[in-house]
Amino acid sequence: MPTLPTPVLPAQRVFEAVIDQHETWLAVNPVQGCPKDCGYCYLKDRGQTLVKPVELATPEQTVNLLRASPYYHPQAVLALYTCTDALATPPNRAHLIGLLDQLTDSGLRNPVCLITKCAITDDVLAAILRARTAGLPVIVYLSYSGLGPDIERGINHEALRETFPLLHRNGIPVVHYWRPLMPANAAPETITHVMDWTARYAACSVAVGLKVKRGARGQMTELWPELGAEELPLESADAVWPRQTWDLLESLPSRYPGHPIFQTNSCALAYVLQRPDAHRIHATPTCVANHCPAIQRGRCSAAVPVSVTTDDIRSRLAWLGLPTVRSVDWDAEQRTATIQGTLSLRDSNNIAQRFGIAIRAPRDGDDRYWSGRLEGGQPLIIDS
Repeated sequence: MPTLPTPVLPAQRVFEAVIDQHETWLAVNPVQGCPKDCGYCYLKDRGQTLVKPVELATPEQTVNLLRASPYYHPQAVLALYTCTDALATPPNRAHLIGLLDQLTDSGLRNPVCLITKCAITDDVLAAILRARTAGLPVIVYLSYSGLGPDIERGINHEALRETFPLLHRNGIPVVHYWRPLMPANAAPETITHVMDWTARYAACSVAVGLKVKRGARGQMTELWPELGAEELPLESADAVWPRQTWDLLESLPSRYPGHPIFQTNSCALAYVLQRPDAHRIHATPTCVANHCPAIQRGRCSAAVPVSVTTDDIRSRLAWLGLPTVRSVDWDAEQRTATIQGTLSLRDSNNIAQRFGIAIRAPRDGDDRYWSGRLEGGQPLIIDS
């Protein structure tokens, strides 16, 4: 009898914490799982694509969990539904509307970011306008990079394009989330097709290459075969870029002179929120690489850093459940804390974000979240 091939079984669904710390913002994930199937999605190996979204917390429970989280602070930016698309299904949309109303009624006024590839429906548009009128800052990130349905399966790209002018007409700030960038969308004609449209309506663009978290090398190699070379430090890079796109970035400001293009999301957020940089990007090589308007550079230059002491950092570590860290070496001049003891990336990011400082500490070996510029990751440019 012939041997039958072993079937490829879907990964068991793995759920994230409802409230979690990412590099730039707090992720708020009361609903998880996505019916779409984007080939590069970081949810794929967690069994969370091509599935029915699951509600883990009601809108009211979500706000309570947010308030109780050790990661929460009043200046934190909230990114809603990063483990699904909040507009992908009617139940998702109903949950989003309920959560926006709960956040508004609770009195919290943290900036809220909604990331989507889907069209904004009338009821969601009304909820966003209602929240903004009440003083809750809502920013919509539209993720549009020119990839086709062969990679972004289940996405209506024409409806996505039409969402840019819809939000613009209604006075809702839009950040063009231009990611990922890979050989499939690296051609100049693809880039101009995307940017000629988005630059009309978005406040700015965030250009990101391809993020490769630990364990995702095989998944990304299916989309970009050159990444199969074992010597490439994919997981430690901030992002992987095709040479063609990277070289083209320098010419874009002349084509879109009034449209800022950032490589760091924290800088895009600071610009839209009219805040100074709080992530120590200003006056670094990363800052120079951003196509940032003079008014924003002026805000960052004039900002006065918050005073920080070793005791402040130790207190924050204790608040995060880490009271036994052996030592904290605080360099006030460089605004850098060197910590003797392993930290998860989420804990490092939270302390760094809370105080506007750099954290140097060994990273937890089981941490699968990708590296970023704030951790010291740099772009990796690939000739394809």
